[in-house]
Amino acid sequence: MAVKPNQSAVRTLAVLETIAKHQPVGITELAKLLNEDISAVQRALISLSHAGWICAAPGKPRRWELTARIQAVAHDAHGSNDLRHRARPALQALRDQTGETVSLNVVDRGQFIVMDVVESSRVLRVVLTVGMSVPAMGSATSRAILPYMSIERWTEFLAAPPATAELEEFRATVARGYSISSGVVVEGFTNIAAPVFEDGRPVGAILVSGPSDRLSDTHRVGVTVLATARNLSRGHAPTVSLGPGSRPLSATTER
Repeated sequence: MAVKPNQSAVRTLAVLETIAKHQPVGITELAKLLNEDISAVQRALISLSHAGWICAAPGKPRRWELTARIQAVAHDAHGSNDLRHRARPALQALRDQTGETVSLNVVDRGQFIVMDVVESSRVLRVVLTVGMSVPAMGSATSRAILPYMSIERWTEFLAAPPATAELEEFRATVARGYSISSGVVVEGFTNIAAPVFEDGRPVGAILVSGPSDRLSDTHRVGVTVLATARNLSRGHAPTVSLGPGSRPLSATTER
C-alpha cells in the first residue's frame, strides 16, 4: 500500500520556501501566496521558528525571515558533493583566466541551481548566490544542458516544447560544445556555458558571466569554458537528436 505524504510537513516546507522567496513576509501575505488557512500557516511558522529555521524580522507588524541555519545546512550538503569538490579549483582557475564570475550550475528536480560561485574581483561584475535558481528559458545553462536531454525533459524544464529559435541555439551548442546567452537573461550581460557529464548524463554546467563588452570574444572564452567542463566530465556526452527530422549530432566530452 502506498504511503501518503504528511500534508502538514508538506505545508511547512512550502511555507519555508515561500519565506525564502518573499522575506521578510507576514502571515497574512503568506496565507494568500499559499492559498492556505491562516491558522494552518501559523502552525507551520511556530514549528519552523521553534526548530530555528526562521525568526521574526525587526519592526512591526511581525514578519518572518530565514535564519542562518539554512546556509549552514546547505554548506554541509555542498561540502560533501563530489562534483563541487572537484570543480572548485577549476572554477578559481577559470575566474583567473577570464577575469569574470564563474559558477557551477547543476540539475535539481526540474530546475537549474547555482551550486558554487567564484566571483570576479572587478567592480562591475555578475553577482550570483549559491542556491539561487537559474532561468530555464534563454539561459546559457539551459542551452548547455537541455540539448542532451530527452524532449520530454525539455517540456519539464521549459513548461512547453522549445520554440524554433531555442532549438537552433541547442543545435549551435552541440556543434561548438558550449552555449551563449547574450542580453537574454540580463540586458548588457553575456553568459557562456559548457555541460558537465557523468556516465552519459548532463549533470550541470560551468558558466562564465560578465558584461557583454568584456565577453565580446565569445569563441575564445567558450573554448576555455569547454576545456574546463571536459576535464570535470566523466565519460562521453550522449548522441543527440534535436527533434523530428533532425540528424543526430554527437559531441564527445571524453576526459
